[in-house]
Parts: sequence; structure tokens; C-alpha cells
Amino acid sequence: MFINGNVFIFLALIVAFLISFSATPTVIALAHRIKAIDVPKDARRVHKKPIPLIGGLAVFYGFIISVMCFAVIDYETMGILIGSVIMVTVGVIDDMRDLNAKVKLIFQIIAALVVVYFGVDMEYVANPFSRWFGAPYINLGMWSIPLTVIWIVGVTNAVNLIDGLDGLAVGVSSIAAITMLAVALLTGNMPIAITMAALAGACIGFMPYNLNPAKIFMGDTGSTFLGYMLATVSI
Repeated sequence: MFINGNVFIFLALIVAFLISFSATPTVIALAHRIKAIDVPKDARRVHKKPIPLIGGLAVFYGFIISVMCFAVIDYETMGILIGSVIMVTVGVIDDMRDLNAKVKLIFQIIAALVVVYFGVDMEYVANPFSRWFGAPYINLGMWSIPLTVIWIVGVTNAVNLIDGLDGLAVGVSSIAAITMLAVALLTGNMPIAITMAALAGACIGFMPYNLNPAKIFMGDTGSTFLGYMLATVSI
């Protein structure tokens, strides 16, 4: 069983990588067609010429196909995937039309609540002071749902905020996904390991197009999706 699990992890990573890498040129063409382009208008932008957005679509495509092929889609995973579709959809619209921040926040909360509805929430947190007093874990009780929503929205926007330099957000997300993959392997959690392998492979497949000088940006389509996935799977 362990050998089969390792094979699935390897296949999930490779398939996600190949799909993401091969799909990115098509996404670049699509971005030009639907006018999802980042035009440098101020000094904050490092690039000097218009760059296509919505690169996160290629990452999402590689990830979702790989997960559907190799992961066990249980009830909780289904909730995470439904929430990810919400995130990607809102991200694409934002990259095309520049949505109001409040509107984006509302949809991020909705995506977080979808996950909570499917049973993904923080019921306990580790007590860092358990050596001196208290139990090893703290029961969050009535605070479980609001803290879960705050965690998901917070991590989602944290990844979004670091997406300011070529390759930065996708690189950090790749490292985070590989780290969580290693933790899942150490704890024998194969479903999470396969999911993180797919996410890491999709990120790495997109990376050659996003490194300086970038041919395409992830946009909110990719950064909010990656932040959301790291937040929910970590729970």
C-alpha cells in the first residue's frame, strides 16, 4: 500500500507539472483574447510592457486534473475543491475587470464557509505552553468556525500580497506545498500527500513562464487559489 501511495504521489506531481506547463501558452493566448492584461501604469510595477494575467488558470487546470485522477475525493476534499472553483472564478473576473476589494472579500468568506460546511474547520489548536500548564491542545469551541474563516481569508490574502515580483508567489507556494507534502508523508496521510504533490507539480510547471522576465503573471486567479489551497489543506 505504501509503495502504491508513493507511485500515486509521483504521478500526481508529474501529471500536474506536464499539464500546467503545456497549458500555459494556451492561457497566454486566452489572456490576450479576453483582454486580461496587466498594463504598467505606475512606479510600483516592475515590468515595463503589458503582461498577460490569469496564469493561475494553468496552475488550477494542472492541479484539478491531477487530483481528479489520483486523489481520493472524500467529503472534505469535495468541499475544498468547490471552494477553489469559487476562488478561481472570482480571480478571473477580477483580473479582467478589477473587482472592488469588498466584493472579493465577500466571496473569499463564502468560499471559506463552503469548506466549513463540508467539515473542514479548526476544532483544536496546539497549546505552546502545555509544558508548564494546560492540556496539549485547546478546544476552540464556539470560536472554531470564525477562526477557521479568518485563517483561510488571511492566508489567501497573504499569498496574494506577496505576488509582486516575478516568480515570488509561485515559488513560495511551491516550497510550502512540498513542505506540507513531506509532513503528510511523515504522518502517513496519503490523501493530503497526493493533493500537495499535485499542487507542487502545477506550481513548478508554471514557474518557467513566470520567472524573470515573466511571460505571464498568475494574477489573482492564481495567487488567491494557491493561498486558499495552502490554508484549507493545512487545516
